[in-house]
Amino acid sequence: MNNIYEGKVMWSHLDINMHMRHSAYADFAAQARIAVLDSLGLNFAVFQELKVGPILFREELVYLREVGINENIKVTIELFKSRPDGSRWSIRHIVYREDGIRAAVVTVDGAWLDVEKRKLTVLPQDLVLKFSNLPKSIDYEEMPA
Repeated sequence: MNNIYEGKVMWSHLDINMHMRHSAYADFAAQARIAVLDSLGLNFAVFQELKVGPILFREELVYLREVGINENIKVTIELFKSRPDGSRWSIRHIVYREDGIRAAVVTVDGAWLDVEKRKLTVLPQDLVLKFSNLPKSIDYEEMPA
């Protein structure tokens, strides 16, 4: 499974200082998450059928280096915390500039939301197994149930 998302920084991603704006990092991280979940079989069609979707509780962004227009960036994702049933999780995204230097680290904490009941839920066991196939970080830790 490929846990790398690649994209090009466009004009609309820039701020007044001519580097990538803060919210564009979050957008690239979100797209990387969706692409990797999709590759595991956790796609929008499945979520719509189950009436479930991912929800974030926290998103943290640490900027390391500037990223400019027309750069091709890579975003890796790795699971670094998760409950055994996959009901709560934390994912780390690392944004790399075109020259391979780390530009930012985006960390999110999330869970699964039943969109009809508006309550947190657990995925069916077959999808928990798919979700558990996300690449894990070196510092991965299992969260208490």
